[in-house]
Amino acid sequence: MSAKNSASIIRESENVIESFLDGIWMQDGLSDNTLSAYRRDLQSLSHWLAKEKQTGLVDAQRHHLLDYLSFKVKNGTKTRSTARLVSSVRRFYRKLRQDNQIEIDPTDKIDLPKISKKLPSTLTEKEVITLLSSPNENDILGFRDKTMLELIYASGLRVSELIGLKLTELNLRQGVIRVTGKGNKQRLIPIGEEAVYWLERYINEVRPEFNKDNSCDTVFLTQRNSGMTRQSFWYRIKHYAQTAGISKPLSPHTLRHSFATHLLNNGADLRAVQMMLGHSDLSTTQIYTHVARERLKSLHEQHHPRG
Repeated sequence: MSAKNSASIIRESENVIESFLDGIWMQDGLSDNTLSAYRRDLQSLSHWLAKEKQTGLVDAQRHHLLDYLSFKVKNGTKTRSTARLVSSVRRFYRKLRQDNQIEIDPTDKIDLPKISKKLPSTLTEKEVITLLSSPNENDILGFRDKTMLELIYASGLRVSELIGLKLTELNLRQGVIRVTGKGNKQRLIPIGEEAVYWLERYINEVRPEFNKDNSCDTVFLTQRNSGMTRQSFWYRIKHYAQTAGISKPLSPHTLRHSFATHLLNNGADLRAVQMMLGHSDLSTTQIYTHVARERLKSLHEQHHPRG
């Protein structure tokens, strides 16, 4: 097959991919990150099919997809990445079948690889207190970071929800925030007195230093009067973990995991935790019960005379 024909196949597949992404975005309101992951997976498959099988996405058969998955695994793709890839491709072809663009779904009887559940990394309550005490409250950047850490631990927000939070989504008098999460689903989260205290002080005393012209309604700002990025907040947490002497792997999501685990450790109802985290499926939240049990076992072994 000529390069021109191969390029033509890829262009046709690109059109189908974009149409698919537009459709699921309209239907489910998926985040940009999720849509980008779908795009990457489908483009990778499209280029391989055109090069190796001289066919496009719409005409691909089950054996083509199995060959592609075999190729990916042989080239070092991990089980978790393979499972995500299969999930992306499966949803793509199910949508084509639903829209009558294909007669047979080639992902039928292609199973997801089995993944052992990895327990999320969490901090102990003592480690959280040490981390929250690390920022310098006398510095405006340190005060902002302290407030962000207090809020993410008090609420279990995803980092994207934290950095995207708007002033209009805060109700500090009632001690709640309104968050728009995955799938554009809104939820109300209580945040507690400590987080309210730091937010009130940050908004009244510190935030005006970043937002001198009152032009931005994002809660947490940089010195350039713009919202923070995920990467910059991740970097700040790494810095404070080092300051606090915390050696275990740490990311913004670790505080979300710690929020959920500590709630369950202290007797919170699983469904209440599910609502606060914004999980659509209770099974996603249940992993934190495993974390809590592992913590109790560790404490028993460490402190019981016959542990």
